[in-house]
Amino acid sequence: MKESDDMNLGIETETLEFKRSTGELKEAVHSICAILNKHQCGELYFGVKTDGTVIGQVVTEESLREVSQKIKNFIEPRIYPEISKVVLGGRDCIHVKFSGKQIPYFAYNVARIRVADEDLVMSREEITSFLLKTEDDGNRWENLTSNKTIEDVDEKLLKK
Repeated sequence: MKESDDMNLGIETETLEFKRSTGELKEAVHSICAILNKHQCGELYFGVKTDGTVIGQVVTEESLREVSQKIKNFIEPRIYPEISKVVLGGRDCIHVKFSGKQIPYFAYNVARIRVADEDLVMSREEITSFLLKTEDDGNRWENLTSNKTIEDVDEKLLKK
């Protein structure tokens, strides 16, 4: 196959990441975490250069299991992605489709967030702000609706 005939998937985005091989698995786990923190879902391909050119990689049951185990062991809270072998332009690749709504996510105990095609480390202040912003407002005690009425208020107790 001539280079001009190579399949190209386009450019990386805030929800799409490419890795040349599973040799970049740790970086891939960081990218998954960053994408989840920003968009709660995304896709990643192993066997694709950063410019989108499909180069392929050896895909075995062992390599698929390794991807699954690294994601399971090093992303917290846990996610359960779809991991599959795909053939793109006649070349074997690994496709990882993931989602999760329990933000923030941490990879190797570090929180990252996706900006364009970069995975930026979140500062402590950003994580705190992120937690406060993403907390489920419906479950915060100050936002709960009481079943009591104004008539149920004890004026004597209120004046104490």
